Amino acid sequence: MKALVVTADDFGLHEAVNEAIERAALQGVLSATSLMVAEAAADDAVRRARALPELAVGLHVVLADGHALLPPRRIPALVDGTGRFPDRMAREGARFFALPRVRRQLEAEIRAQFAAFAATGLAFDHVNAHKHFHLHPTVLGMLLAIGAEYGSPPMRWPREPLWAARRAGAGLAGALLSPWLALMRRRLRAAGVKCNETLFGISTTGAMDEARLLEILAHLPEGLTEIYLHPATRDGLTPGMSAYRHRDELDALLSARVRAAVRASGARTGGFRALTDALRSSGGSRRAA
Repeated sequence: MKALVVTADDFGLHEAVNEAIERAALQGVLSATSLMVAEAAADDAVRRARALPELAVGLHVVLADGHALLPPRRIPALVDGTGRFPDRMAREGARFFALPRVRRQLEAEIRAQFAAFAATGLAFDHVNAHKHFHLHPTVLGMLLAIGAEYGSPPMRWPREPLWAARRAGAGLAGALLSPWLALMRRRLRAAGVKCNETLFGISTTGAMDEARLLEILAHLPEGLTEIYLHPATRDGLTPGMSAYRHRDELDALLSARVRAAVRASGARTGGFRALTDALRSSGGSRRAA
């Protein structure tokens, strides 16, 4: 069985993102999205999501290059005076490992983001982290422990096929991450948390246009695949996304050729919860375990 989740990240970052996600869910192939609960347009995102019952919504935990939910006085070791996380992931990751005070504040912030998502009343389809920070063992452990209190939602496993990474010139980066990916997979299985088998989008972040989507859909593997994008109705949303082609990604999601390719693939589409349940009932649970 082939199963496909097409996800848009950064729901709630900006109304231009929210509008694109709404359009892609109503008119295109988008089946899921990941919500940033502390960003400026989060309330607008929740309002739109409530009117889109077919759109599966999960939590996009932000711990880098974004805003925290707790006030700076509660987590001074994590954010600046405006409540924003730095984008120095290697440095921050080392601090997560080494400093108990930082870990306590990190756990409090992650717990607050889970609680804020639950307070929206939206069904908890999945959880992942902005910039794949859940690959960090300390962050992953906290997501698993806190997530267990919310029904252990499925989680994104950020493993992209080598052929896709090589096409984008990112094969070496994928190889370097292999030990961390293997560790993450073992911990997910031990915790009974479902995940995708395959992911596309890492090596083409901000550049998932129609041609790339069509190529991926022509080689869609068995089991659960996630393709993630960053659509918006305009480009240049943030300095960190200055090179992202948000509008091209939205056009790809709305493309008639892409819709036809999804149908031709024979894949069942939807959110993580529905598809992992479907794979389990069909005997394909190993692929989504």
